[in-house]
Amino acid sequence: MAPENPLEEKDKTDFPAVPEDALILLPVRNLVLFPGMVVPIHIGRDSSILAAQTAIRNDRQLGIILQKDPEEDVPSGQEELHEVGTASNILRYVTSPSESHHIVCQGEGRFRIRKMLDGYPFLVAEVDRFPETNEKDIEIEGRMVQLKQRAVEILQMTPDVPQEIADSMLNISSPELLSDLLTGLIDISPEEKQRVLEMPDLKERMDNVLKMLNYRLEVLRVSRDIDKQTQERLGDRQREALLREQLKTIQHQLGDNDSGNSELNDIEKAIAKAKMPEEVETHAKKELNRLKNMPEAAGEYSMLRTYLEWLIELPWSIASEDQTDITKARKQLDQDHYGLEKIKRRILEFLAVHKLNPKGRSPLLCFVGPPGVGKTSLGQSIAKATGRKFVRVSMGGVHDEAEIRGHRRTYLGALPGNIIQALRRAGTNNCVMLLDEVDKLGTGVHGDPAAALLEVLDPEQNNSFRDNYLSVPFDLSGVMFVCTANMPDTIPGPLRDRMEMIELPGYTEEEKAQIAERYLVKRQVQANGLNTKQCRITKRALHEIINHYTREAGVRNLEREIGSVCRNVAVQVAEGIVESKKIDVSDVHRILGAPRFENEVAMRTDMPGVATGLAWTPVGGDILFIEASRVPGKDKLTLTGQLGDVMRESAIAALTLLKARAVSLNLEPGLFENSDIHVHVPAGAIPKDGPSAGVAMFLALTSMMMNRPILADHAMTGEISLRGLVLPVGGIKEKVLAALRAGIKTVMLPARNKKDLEDIPDDAKKQLKFVWLETVDDALKEALAAERRAGKTRKAK
Repeated sequence: MAPENPLEEKDKTDFPAVPEDALILLPVRNLVLFPGMVVPIHIGRDSSILAAQTAIRNDRQLGIILQKDPEEDVPSGQEELHEVGTASNILRYVTSPSESHHIVCQGEGRFRIRKMLDGYPFLVAEVDRFPETNEKDIEIEGRMVQLKQRAVEILQMTPDVPQEIADSMLNISSPELLSDLLTGLIDISPEEKQRVLEMPDLKERMDNVLKMLNYRLEVLRVSRDIDKQTQERLGDRQREALLREQLKTIQHQLGDNDSGNSELNDIEKAIAKAKMPEEVETHAKKELNRLKNMPEAAGEYSMLRTYLEWLIELPWSIASEDQTDITKARKQLDQDHYGLEKIKRRILEFLAVHKLNPKGRSPLLCFVGPPGVGKTSLGQSIAKATGRKFVRVSMGGVHDEAEIRGHRRTYLGALPGNIIQALRRAGTNNCVMLLDEVDKLGTGVHGDPAAALLEVLDPEQNNSFRDNYLSVPFDLSGVMFVCTANMPDTIPGPLRDRMEMIELPGYTEEEKAQIAERYLVKRQVQANGLNTKQCRITKRALHEIINHYTREAGVRNLEREIGSVCRNVAVQVAEGIVESKKIDVSDVHRILGAPRFENEVAMRTDMPGVATGLAWTPVGGDILFIEASRVPGKDKLTLTGQLGDVMRESAIAALTLLKARAVSLNLEPGLFENSDIHVHVPAGAIPKDGPSAGVAMFLALTSMMMNRPILADHAMTGEISLRGLVLPVGGIKEKVLAALRAGIKTVMLPARNKKDLEDIPDDAKKQLKFVWLETVDDALKEALAAERRAGKTRKAK
């Protein structure tokens, strides 16, 4: 039990008596006491307990004052307290059984600290008390009326407030007391209350309190309006649901239920008309029954209806009549594409097998080649030749498995995957579906799309392909899938294993000219609002564009340049300057500007140490210059030009092989020991790698050490060994066509690549001389010996 006299808890300490004009201070946290208010205060500091007990023992007032930092444990000086506080009388002192101390204080008047007094175990200060102002004039009376009105309005809008409080508020006659009580009751921060406490002017104080009451009143009004709107919305929904249920009951009683569910009846008829498999039809009818028993306001209603519409619109039993005619297919391919004889032959074989054995599992074709060689248009030609619908699905950048298999219906905005969506667009279940850019599939946190394609493209599994959105199997075995890619290496192994790769390496200059003459010019003339009489481009002009304004494996940039020429003619025809225009070589330079490409070989290989190599890139073949230079040093090899590890090893092997053959090449042995060798491959910002530059590296180093240049019209490729053997490489057709585009006359290839000669177009074979290399000696004999003969010829001239 609590002791009868709480003052006996503390030992009395000897300290001087508190002067009459001084005041014992009690620092408090987060509490501002106003005159006229009665508040309980919990005290826990030893100094605060002793201060309260001393004030009671000596019948003195206690100064309640707010400390500046609430985190401060024991304020010790004036700088840690606010200047103004409230002098209060202690009405009661209570000690609980848990040894906690409480006092009940009533505020009497404001004071300001003048000076702190030392020598006390608690805070004592000399203070100046604020005089009481009981002035009343018209302005103060008006402010009192406003304060009381606002206070009553706030109390009325606050729930569970007794009416007696509002009545007592109206009976207050002192303006000072009214403003202080209202400030203490408002839900504002202690700092804002302290600012009001420190205001000496009564009018200013009342204006500030009135402003805070208006703000609080506006907050309560907005809150009440929001609550009212929420209740109204909930009421409208409940009312709507009740009315819908009543409407259904009335329609059922009147026998008018069929007209109300006409849309659902249409869905039921469409399900029967779609001729779905038995398992799918049973599932669709079950979902339709759920939809009939579901109110339209339900959140799942629209989702379930959309799902049934997808099931209805899919071509479960709709198939195009197979019109595979090999003769017609051959004509169609020849009409749409020039050249590509090997690819056309393989497509005809594919179609012939499919015609003889429609239910057989024919291989999946994948056209691989650089951009602009006609991979997508080959798929369209297959669709035309077979009389099927054609649909294209872009795989580039797909990184979510759900884009192949679809999203589950539980997700908001869920849809089937791209495969099912493409079948819906095609309208038949045996269309030709082109999966474009399968080498650019991505992998993200939502699964691997390439793994999802395994089931789609596998004839053993795709007869029961299950989309996550449909949740029922769909037969994809009738779809003729065709894929395209730029690089087969980036296609995942299991997916690549299901495909038969058909390579489209690129076109020769003559093939490009024929394609432009037959297809591109007509297409661009029509696209720019002209006809063949208004715009004619000569064959010489086409060759000029091909040689000096484009350098690519395909014909996409060539078509753009032809389009630029046609637009120039269109402007002249539209202005009435000419009625028709024939474009020749001189017009090409005027329209397209200075040539963008020139024959760099003669300029770049005019000095020893420069060799022209051949490289393979994802967009076709290209030529590669390898430069070697020697400076005085200590047998150090420097390699620059963004070379990969394999290409660096080729350079090291070439230098080692050259050192091993130094005696047979009449090179001084000390020449290497006293020299630093630098090998550089220009276009340093482009990474380069691969083993096929070994021969070019060796010839560049040998040419540099022997001070003999290599012929400008010679280019070479091949890997070398430390024994001097020339090993085979890949991409022969692309490299040969790149050499032809660059103006090369002689191509030096590994002898073991002779089998690839049949893939090279006849037009290229006629324009190029091929030298087959067994060892590096054959390369030295051809390049350097030919150079010596050319050097003698130039010297004689």
